[in-house]
Amino acid sequence: MRNLWLGGLLTAVFAGMAVLSFLWTPYDPTVLDIANKIKAPTLAHPLGTDHFGRDILSMIMVGARTSIAVALVAVGIGMALGVPLGLMAAARKGSLWDEVIMRGNDLVFAFPSLLIAIMITAVFGASALNAIIAIGIFNIPVFARLTRSGALSLWSREYVMAARVAGKGAARISVEHILPNVANLLIVQGTIQFSLGILAEAGLSYVGLGAQPPTASWGRMLADSQTMISFAPHMALFPGLAILLTVLGLNLMGDGLRDLFDPKLRRARS
Repeated sequence: MRNLWLGGLLTAVFAGMAVLSFLWTPYDPTVLDIANKIKAPTLAHPLGTDHFGRDILSMIMVGARTSIAVALVAVGIGMALGVPLGLMAAARKGSLWDEVIMRGNDLVFAFPSLLIAIMITAVFGASALNAIIAIGIFNIPVFARLTRSGALSLWSREYVMAARVAGKGAARISVEHILPNVANLLIVQGTIQFSLGILAEAGLSYVGLGAQPPTASWGRMLADSQTMISFAPHMALFPGLAILLTVLGLNLMGDGLRDLFDPKLRRARS
């Protein structure tokens, strides 16, 4: 439970920053102030300024909004498409549908999210929307495989057999009996994929394939700081810490949720 509380606290801090950024930031992160560029942290600018004089704290707050939104929507896409595919594959184990779905998952797994993003942006251009699509596509087989694996172990249970004897179809059994019993697995995996989505968004923005200026992004902040790290380390330190702490918080929360849903694992660790 300690991991769950600590992870939840870290996640809540950055989620709160993202929500607050809609209402208020110390400075406008899109306004350039060349006279105050590359300033070290001061009372006026607690995290310093970048090479355009923009307030880094304000940019991190808006960057939290960008990273969380991209990762959240991408994970939502993965769950919305992957879970039904996994349930269908499990319900029709050994059929043509099962084979097509799983081989399709293998095909998507052969292309990392970065490569998918490169292909998408080569056609449609770089943007946060295309980053969401790329990360979301990569998440589909993750949830499909997990759902299928969890569902297969349930189709031989007595309550499922009773439902089949009662005349319920495969689709209804999947929704009423299988899905609720794999929900805990999906919640834990969703938390993990959320953290990976934030890393993926930062990586895509770092190479110029994610959110585009003037939208603030942690990954692009790191990219902007790479040539100035020797004399302005704060430009890389604070967005890097934001990514680190957010991902750490989500991973700790996922670890805590896994312990919460699996008491045997919690007792083994203690």
